[in-house]
Amino acid sequence: MSRYDPSAFPPFAVTVDLVVLTVRDHALCALLVRRGEPPFQGYWALPGGFVRPDEGLAEAASRELAEETGLRAHSAPGHDAAGPGAAGAHLEQLATYGHPQRDPRMRVVSVAYLVLAPDLPTPRAGGDASSARWAPVAELLGQAPADGVPLAFDHGLILADGVERARSKIEYSSLATAFCPTEFTVGELRRVYEAVWGVALDPRNFHRKVTGTPGFLLPSGGTTTRQGGRPAQLFTAGGATVLNPPMLRPES
Repeated sequence: MSRYDPSAFPPFAVTVDLVVLTVRDHALCALLVRRGEPPFQGYWALPGGFVRPDEGLAEAASRELAEETGLRAHSAPGHDAAGPGAAGAHLEQLATYGHPQRDPRMRVVSVAYLVLAPDLPTPRAGGDASSARWAPVAELLGQAPADGVPLAFDHGLILADGVERARSKIEYSSLATAFCPTEFTVGELRRVYEAVWGVALDPRNFHRKVTGTPGFLLPSGGTTTRQGGRPAQLFTAGGATVLNPPMLRPES
């Protein structure tokens, strides 16, 4: 019986890539960084980078997000997914991408993460990124993404997968509240669904569904006039992880 010899296998690297989504000006937006170094120098890409030998995957994802953009997200130590942390950001593992030619430098396997948070600030560039910006998802997934140039590497595919994960998951979970502040109105939550799904929803039907789903929303006891007009009741996330019945996405 032959002994296992690790040197018989070619080396490869592991990276993390981040699909960071937020709602800005009533539109679902993704975070992009412009690469300052080869390969794909000058191209827009998802934030991310190589995993260090002494860190876990979720640790690497949180570190890269902070280094390249100044934004913070938190994941529970030793876990690949976490709910809202101190910064109000949701971080969860999305998928793994390992096509042999996805990176021209060497064989690189990327573990992608999905990050969701409310009202994220204007990002700042850092690390090997020359600039950073928010871009509407509808434009990035259209025919002329990111100034008419495809995203670097296979990041267009990763972005599409991340957006679809968010769109499908808010149907059966309370993930949409990750786009909202701690206290929010039903109208603000409805605009999150409309931005993520890219559809208009009937306000009365939406109000009836979300307030009638057990464990979805909890009244906070307060009201707000930040939307204008009459005071609107404020809610917090109710802690439900599965919505029953689900909030089904309208057919496009």
